[in-house]
Amino acid sequence: MFRVIKSVRTMPVLLGCAAFLWSSTVAAQENAVQTKAVQTNTDSDGAPADPFQKDATDVAVERAVAYLLTQQRDDGAIVENQHDTTMTALAVMAMASVGVQPGEPTPEGRAMRKALQFVLRDDRCDDKGYYGGKDGSRMYGHGIITLMLTELLGMTNEPELDQLVLDRCEKAIDVILSSQKEDKPPQFRGGWRYTPDSRDADLSVSVWQLMALRSARNDGLQVPSTAIDEAVEYLKRSYASPLDPDGQPDKKASGFCYEPHHTHPTFAMTAAGLLAMQVCGEYESPLVAGAADWLSEHPPKWNERFCSYGTYYYAQGMYQRGGQYSEQSQKLVQEMLFSQQEGNGAWLAQNGSERGLGRVYATSMAILTLSVKYHYLPIYQR
Repeated sequence: MFRVIKSVRTMPVLLGCAAFLWSSTVAAQENAVQTKAVQTNTDSDGAPADPFQKDATDVAVERAVAYLLTQQRDDGAIVENQHDTTMTALAVMAMASVGVQPGEPTPEGRAMRKALQFVLRDDRCDDKGYYGGKDGSRMYGHGIITLMLTELLGMTNEPELDQLVLDRCEKAIDVILSSQKEDKPPQFRGGWRYTPDSRDADLSVSVWQLMALRSARNDGLQVPSTAIDEAVEYLKRSYASPLDPDGQPDKKASGFCYEPHHTHPTFAMTAAGLLAMQVCGEYESPLVAGAADWLSEHPPKWNERFCSYGTYYYAQGMYQRGGQYSEQSQKLVQEMLFSQQEGNGAWLAQNGSERGLGRVYATSMAILTLSVKYHYLPIYQR
């Protein structure tokens, strides 16, 4: 199975680990699963199991990555039907989250490099570096693509390619920062909406931008601390329970809403807020504690609205919370996803809000969700 490595930006040790991981074929794995079901953490005599023995998560992830490769077009895009740059970026980030590196001498590595090169093409963004216009994904897609690029910065082991990733990162981050500075009513300040010039905000779009900014700051790129701080304040205004002057919520267990001053938290928004707050260092915030408690009472269901999106944030956010939150959420997520994986290795969301985005989207989100086991990407490390 995977070896968990606390990675740095260049992550040189990952190449050897990933080469081991992907050296066996999916067919060989499936044969192994047929002869020996889900592996446990110990052998029958109680001794520690072989650390390189693949378990059910490893097998599910390998099958899922193999599916993504079947969806790659000749131009490098990994997409089923729409938003080709954004879907390709999600697929690249999903592969990176389980140890694949662009350019490594494996089918996965070569496919990942080709996909990255597609995202980096000049015709994928406008002159200012905005990605959301070309493929119709708006600021949602821009945030996702920017997060992928900032997480892969320094990972290609090719100086020219790394420089191109850096150039794209800097312009994409500038778009996010400029958009945040648009004149907005007080309740929306610090957040983002559908277009760079939007003058309102919602939590769904905002979290992708905030994650990208935090990742860029981890890279050493120029991101003012005020931008992070203002985004965190926007998140706090999106918390369902009113806060007293000391920032304490009225309710112990509550969650985040789609827009500020709403009073009915949702699963997806609470999960997104939980992860984003912690990524920004707000580990001890009462809002984080309340959101984790609320999610414990409202775990994901496969027919949940925005289940793929929300479960990704849920798994990563509860992992950040640690302890029983992490253990229980990981078990729940694994059981749900294992039961829903299709024979070809893909997932397809059941709710109409996400179902139309197709299998590349749902499969990439499922891989990112299951990658909580490995934590190769720096943005998700505690």
